[in-house]
Amino acid sequence: MDLKQLRYFVAVAEELHFGRAAARLFISQPALSFDIKKLEEQLGIQLLLRNNKSVKLTAAGQVLLEEARNLLLQAEQARRLTLRSAQGALGRLRVGFVSSMLYRGLPQVVADFEARFPGMEVVLQEMNSAEQAQALQRGQIDIGFAHRGTLPPGIGSQPLLADPFVCCLPPGHRLAQRQRVDLAELRDDPFILFPRHASPHYHDLIIARCVAAGFSPQIRHEARLWQTIAAMVAQGMGVALLPQTLGRAWGRDVHCVEIEQPGAPSEIHAILAEENPPEAALQFLDILKACLRAGANHTESVIKP
Repeated sequence: MDLKQLRYFVAVAEELHFGRAAARLFISQPALSFDIKKLEEQLGIQLLLRNNKSVKLTAAGQVLLEEARNLLLQAEQARRLTLRSAQGALGRLRVGFVSSMLYRGLPQVVADFEARFPGMEVVLQEMNSAEQAQALQRGQIDIGFAHRGTLPPGIGSQPLLADPFVCCLPPGHRLAQRQRVDLAELRDDPFILFPRHASPHYHDLIIARCVAAGFSPQIRHEARLWQTIAAMVAQGMGVALLPQTLGRAWGRDVHCVEIEQPGAPSEIHAILAEENPPEAALQFLDILKACLRAGANHTESVIKP
């Protein structure tokens, strides 16, 4: 099994059509069919179910598709790293992050790190927390910035930020002019929330806050990104609970109001290998911590070392 075969397989698996896959790869369809059949023979398993009308992945094909994508990505990163090394560059730092880190200083830290270490290239990869832990185990990233959660053996964490949640309300909402609100006053409002499979940490925290206030939220809409949730609130499609830092980022379009009831905050942790983490990852983390301590907009939510 070589990289060419994996590229061919991924193309067919994504297109589910040999003709379109062959056109995408700029090869003939018979040559593509031959290579896919050869790959199946080498592995001793059937990867695709095909007839004259359709192509489908087998269960084994689904597994190989995910692994093949990862291997091809690693191969491309290795090629780029080798090229940079030949050009006199020093290396690459692969950073996993949840999207909220874009509003918590991550872009500035990338710029500061690359300015301090001009031979290093920072590669950002957005992932949810579980995906980051898995990527660290597989050696696909060097450091991650994730929500608090259970980590697999060999992966350690350092708490960085703890933001209280605030109510994110659309313009004109009956409670928008309040300084603080009782969360129970939102029991009849439609909520916009992360789907649990995308962000179980936030989903469960928000549900728990509402249940503690005496009601189960009416989840009307689901979205995977903070930006989408805030935009939907701004359009009057519902209310949401956001970490305070993110609420400030969207303050022009929505109204963010403090919650009277105490509750667990939104936390961000740095995660990395417990044994022999890359020195570049530790240096990046030090720069991020300094940035958070120095940023007036983040001071109250930084967890002191």
